[in-house]
Amino acid sequence: MQKRTLHDIETILRLNLRASLIRSEVHLGELTLFVKTSDIIEALTFLRDHPPLGFRQLTDICAADYPTRAQRFEVVYHLLSHRHNKRIRVKVAVAQDESVPTASSLFKAANWYEREVWDMFGIPFEGHPDLRRILTDYVFEGHPLRKDFPVTGHTQVRYDAVEGRVIYEPVDLPQAYRSFDFLSPWEGMTPAAPVLPGDEKATQEM
Repeated sequence: MQKRTLHDIETILRLNLRASLIRSEVHLGELTLFVKTSDIIEALTFLRDHPPLGFRQLTDICAADYPTRAQRFEVVYHLLSHRHNKRIRVKVAVAQDESVPTASSLFKAANWYEREVWDMFGIPFEGHPDLRRILTDYVFEGHPLRKDFPVTGHTQVRYDAVEGRVIYEPVDLPQAYRSFDFLSPWEGMTPAAPVLPGDEKATQEM
């Protein structure tokens, strides 16, 4: 069996996915494809079924948030070919009000991966059979891996022993945020030791 390099695979894809492929690159020993969102199923199907490739395992789907971009999100598919012992990354750019076609009919693993992306980023997958939260509670507000999601969240959860149930209520921080500069006073250091950043705190606090 012929072992193909990433550059061989890239050439095959450039010849066969011309209309779908925006660009491709091999960097630091990894091949990344940038594909049109509307053509992601066609690209994944080709990668899976084309005999010289055989990327038959979907190992992960994740996303990234770039709030300053017109197409705010990137959805990233990670595929593995056991035939060639090679991995490939496929990316699509998605605007905030756009959806992505579901890959759950191609890869069973996509079902839960897409639910995770929906839960964390709020990116909808059109045609998904059961798109609901999977990591957070069903009444959770917002999508916590978006860059504009507040660090504190919107609600806090506690168990009320009197009512015998879990209570959801607005976040209440009894202590204001402190500004951490990540410097330590190094109070255990001896005078003979070298002066390190943060040493001045030890004298200030005494």
